[in-house]
Amino acid sequence: MSSRERILGRVRRALADVPPDEDAPVERDYLREHGERTVEETVDLLAENLADYRAVVHRTDSEELPYLITRLLAQRGPQYVLVPPGLPPEWMSAADPTRVHDRAVSTARELDQVESVVTGCAVAIAETGTIVLDGSPDQGRRRISLIPDHHICVVRVPDQVVASVPLALERLDPARPLTWISGPSATSDIELDRVEGVHGPRTLEVVLVR
Repeated sequence: MSSRERILGRVRRALADVPPDEDAPVERDYLREHGERTVEETVDLLAENLADYRAVVHRTDSEELPYLITRLLAQRGPQYVLVPPGLPPEWMSAADPTRVHDRAVSTARELDQVESVVTGCAVAIAETGTIVLDGSPDQGRRRISLIPDHHICVVRVPDQVVASVPLALERLDPARPLTWISGPSATSDIELDRVEGVHGPRTLEVVLVR
């Protein structure tokens, strides 16, 4: 008998006298958020925690958004910028780099030649400084936010900002490809030497737009 079979056998014996209760409701009486905040305080907390994770945070309004995106791209100087199919066209209306569209046939090698990507988001979580992408048309496939070295993510304030993870989960469809991002890609070795850009972009810029 293998180790796997022995472990599963113990689990079955331990559950032998436990009646199945598949229709029992899941208790959700846990704390939904920590403290009470105004909308402005929630947005400020999001910005603070994003910055704590080394994301670069910008604030603007819808009228100035295209010009801000243009400036952010100009500072990086990319020749190509990746855009998902449903990105609002006005966001990139003032940008100069050649736009590369997200296509199913694009290979990782081809996407690696693109320096920057601009996306929207599904929701942003203030308490954890996290933005969540769900593959919607303004966000594109998961890989386009992981391969380019520079990610500009636009968050609509306050509509897309929630205080906590439980509140975010209420808005998300678990059947969709969810990508949870807290700051730029980073990892550490056993000596705690931080390395950025291993599993995603080295630079994450989050634009909070009203």
